[in-house]
Amino acid sequence: QVQLEESGGGSVQAGGSLTLSCVVSGYWYRHYCLGWFRQAPGKEREGVASIDSDDIAWHAESVKGRFTITKDKRLQIQGLKPEDSAMYYCAIDRQVLGCYGRDMRPSFFDYWGQGTQVTVFS
Repeated sequence: QVQLEESGGGSVQAGGSLTLSCVVSGYWYRHYCLGWFRQAPGKEREGVASIDSDDIAWHAESVKGRFTITKDKRLQIQGLKPEDSAMYYCAIDRQVLGCYGRDMRPSFFDYWGQGTQVTVFS
């Protein structure tokens, strides 16, 4: 069994920075994709970044240059915009050789955290 817990969200002025953490407990699979998703009210859950078990990272075009996923699964965010406001989730797709890039879909992922809220004020 795997458990994930996100932390680091909060209310931030536009242009500010946050670092979101994803703490994983339980069995750590040899092959996996760890993804960060966000979901704003009335919108679909959107993949923003991922890293696989070989530490190969991917970032969505909408956040590229501002969001960075680290080898320890943190999501470093700078230059926050109001449109970044959302609930942010980390998730694991187990027993896969790599991530999916822009084809990453929430339904692929086996384990999810409860989310951490990011609110950006202009």
